[in-house]
Amino acid sequence: MPATTLDARTALVLIDLQKGIAALPTVHPTEEIIARGARLAAAFRAHGLPVVLVNVAGRAPGRTESGTGDGTPPADWAELVPELDRQPTDITVTKQQWGAFHGTGLDLELRRRGVTQVVFGGIATSIGVESSARAAHEHGYHVTVATDAVTDPDEAAHRRSLERIFPLLGETDTTDAIIALLG
Repeated sequence: MPATTLDARTALVLIDLQKGIAALPTVHPTEEIIARGARLAAAFRAHGLPVVLVNVAGRAPGRTESGTGDGTPPADWAELVPELDRQPTDITVTKQQWGAFHGTGLDLELRRRGVTQVVFGGIATSIGVESSARAAHEHGYHVTVATDAVTDPDEAAHRRSLERIFPLLGETDTTDAIIALLG
């Protein structure tokens, strides 16, 4: 369902737009995703709305079939991409797992600011973005996903999130449409 409105206290949450993740192969060029995320961030800042920049610096404990992830990433792997133009007013959240809510202070930071709606963008659609959107929905936030500001390493997983999961959690629309709703 296209986005119909943005609450007066809506926050933008950009997931894992960091050097290490942005360097991975994805369905859509990461440069385009980062550019749209940066446009959203600039628009939210211009309207005095919270911008949350999330990065991942670890992984949740436990074995998976994909391995243990014991390798050490490059030193700048978790650094946010400079195109986001991080500002002192931005909220930064470092997570150790897929979702941005579990084990972080994100919910508290949003509630302190009276946020009732969250707009998501970032990488990877079916992992960090979907996990965070699910948690936002479970925490009672209105959820909107900028469909052209997300991408994934797997095309089928990306499509499934966009077509099947996100419509169950809230509304979806393009970067331009979301910026237009800001007024």
